[in-house]
Amino acid sequence: MRTHGGAVEGTPADWAEQLLPFVVEDGADTFILAGDDPTNMQRFIEEVAPALREAVEREIGPDASAGVIRSSAALAKRRGGIDYDAVPASLAASAIEPGDAKFARVRSTYLRGGDPGIVLQPTSTAEVVDAVAFARANPDVPLGIRSAGHGISGRSTNDGGIVIDLSRMHAIDVLDEASRLVRIEPGARWKDVAAALEPHGWALSSGDYGGVGVGGLATAGGIGWLVREHGLTIDHLRAVELVLADGSVVRASADERPDLFWAVRGAGANIGIVTAFEFEVDEVGTVAFAQLTFDASDTEGFLVAWSDWVVDAPRDLTSFLIVQPGGGGRPPIAHVMAVVDSDDADTVLARLQPLADAAPLVGQDVRLTSYRGIISNSSDGTHGAEGEPLSRTGLIGRFTPGFARDVARFLASGASHFFQVRAAGGAVHDVPADATAYAHRDAEFSVVAMGTRARRTSETWDELLAPHMTGSYLSFETEVGPAQLEAAFPPATLERLRRIKAEVDPGNLFRDNANVAEGVGA
Repeated sequence: MRTHGGAVEGTPADWAEQLLPFVVEDGADTFILAGDDPTNMQRFIEEVAPALREAVEREIGPDASAGVIRSSAALAKRRGGIDYDAVPASLAASAIEPGDAKFARVRSTYLRGGDPGIVLQPTSTAEVVDAVAFARANPDVPLGIRSAGHGISGRSTNDGGIVIDLSRMHAIDVLDEASRLVRIEPGARWKDVAAALEPHGWALSSGDYGGVGVGGLATAGGIGWLVREHGLTIDHLRAVELVLADGSVVRASADERPDLFWAVRGAGANIGIVTAFEFEVDEVGTVAFAQLTFDASDTEGFLVAWSDWVVDAPRDLTSFLIVQPGGGGRPPIAHVMAVVDSDDADTVLARLQPLADAAPLVGQDVRLTSYRGIISNSSDGTHGAEGEPLSRTGLIGRFTPGFARDVARFLASGASHFFQVRAAGGAVHDVPADATAYAHRDAEFSVVAMGTRARRTSETWDELLAPHMTGSYLSFETEVGPAQLEAAFPPATLERLRRIKAEVDPGNLFRDNANVAEGVGA
């Protein structure tokens, strides 16, 4: 056996003493034994490894072998303002710092590059309580709460602050078969939820991407593939377990802490950390998933036709639209994705046919599948984004010719490389506007555009599209300020949120995601 310092020879105790500096001084926690001699391997496992553990304990202390030992180089990468020595014992072994090898896997999110000072990874509600206490004791650094790190806003990472990463809390359990009541932890991903529910013939409308974590979406809204028939994800929420800023653990439902339950459904990031959701899910079997591609040279005409088709369709149809600007001799392209909750071919055809004459159809794929088949569209890789995302969003009713004209101008300007519209009506309208903190129940569509500062995306959005909007869906908005906050929450909603915020988070601990605290713009 060799190390980068030369041959290791002698008794197991000699080997342990020669390996000891790599642990104590360099922070090594893994050694690889190269060779094919089984006797040598067995001796290393049975004699050298125990001797090395004993040597480490003699050098550093009896708890060292169970903890994390960092090299001086790793310690030098710690950020100011964080009391690293006070990390709770329950979280110390899994905490990830900037000098750790695993840091690259957790520093960034799906779209935003980050450089946090420490990432805590609790596995239970008790450990979340410990993480919140640590954040409370370090009030002068940013605080991000992450379920899977997919949020478009990118606010689940930061620069130099604390991230409470809930990805290791991902249990999915059926609480009651008869009532279809399911308990889901915040770190579960929606494709895993779909896989767990499918054997029961159930599904829960949850967005359009399976890699999204439950926690972020289920505290904001949830505009998914079944939204027109089954409503928002939050409309299926029956109770939550919630860790508040003072570390108390409460249950919130229609009957227990109803104000908190109201706030969690649309503004949960301001109120606390949900450690478990209880959902009443839907019976959903085989569905049709259509992907249709149109020549959208008449962009204005196609947008109005698509909007009318969606609004006038039966609720068993939900559609999303992506419009790709033309260029290089290629016309604008409209990608229509639609789900029809039916396994009957004639019904599916009847739902899709009204759109057929809206524009020349240049590609189509219609298939019968399951909700799981649609939402299992993500990889299991870690996020490695760099830079700062820019995304603007708004809610709107049935498209007018004026809005369609301004969308065409917006796309032609080159301000956006990604422009998507999601249906957000149907069953969403059935819930009173004041029933949840998500209050824009009269909207038919959610619109999102992504771009860059260099493309003047935000300025062009404000000039052309914002005047048509009646609100916004907070999860897709990267801009911060009073205007964005007021677009997300109507005056009465914002006033009520601020009263609840003042009661349960008077110190404004949860402040880094569309902050609703009185006197704060965002």
